[in-house]
Amino acid sequence: MPIEGYVEYQKREYCKDVKCPVQLELNTKEPSSEEYEKVRQICKTDCKHTTREFHYWLIDKGYLIVRPEK
Repeated sequence: MPIEGYVEYQKREYCKDVKCPVQLELNTKEPSSEEYEKVRQICKTDCKHTTREFHYWLIDKGYLIVRPEK
């Protein structure tokens, strides 16, 4: 549920912005094709970037990580 006045992170926004070589290769494949899924598996099991890099990218771009109160 988006917070009014804010935008949510879009799928692979980070990967596209940092020009990840795996993402660049994905861009050349037809979505859902066998080749696409093969390359996509790299993202799932062997991402070339760290969570730390992603976290700092989010901060630099002004993203907030929020959760509802319990």
